[in-house]
Amino acid sequence: MGSPAPGVAGSLRRRGAPEGEAATEGGPQTGEKQHLCHDADCEHAPQPEPRVRDRPHKAPQHKRAHQKSTRLDDEELALICAAAAACGMTPAGFLAHAALAAARDLNATAAVVAGERELVAELFAARRHLAHIGTNLNQVAKVLNSGGPAPHTDAVLTAVVNAVARLDAVTDRLLDHRDAA
Repeated sequence: MGSPAPGVAGSLRRRGAPEGEAATEGGPQTGEKQHLCHDADCEHAPQPEPRVRDRPHKAPQHKRAHQKSTRLDDEELALICAAAAACGMTPAGFLAHAALAAARDLNATAAVVAGERELVAELFAARRHLAHIGTNLNQVAKVLNSGGPAPHTDAVLTAVVNAVARLDAVTDRLLDHRDAA
């Protein structure tokens, strides 16, 4: 690339503005905040934001080259941000560290995932069972409303109570499992 024509801004090419000077007159430069007081160090001057971590940047050969996206709801994000802050890490660094720890111990991770899958499968089975018994309960109600005999009423009601208890137990196990994880 050749040198700029005489009288033009120089190598930075800011539409005619000389190097180190503003392209327009007056007003604060980009990133500067104008302070109305006589002294920029006075007590009511806006203070610069403190850096979260004050350490040198990694050399390019030591930086992570790949980025993955994760979707979280508000509650999950708050939990991860709080945990990261407690560890003195960024949320992204915390997620990477936690994921790598899980990936390095596949036996424990597989056991947790398998246990959760079993609980979810049991939860769906309990819901299906309750739905079937609900159908039986509706049939008993129809017979009773029409004035007919329903000899199996007590058995159906007992089955409903048992199915609800099964569903409650699985839900409690699933919640306990998630709290432990």
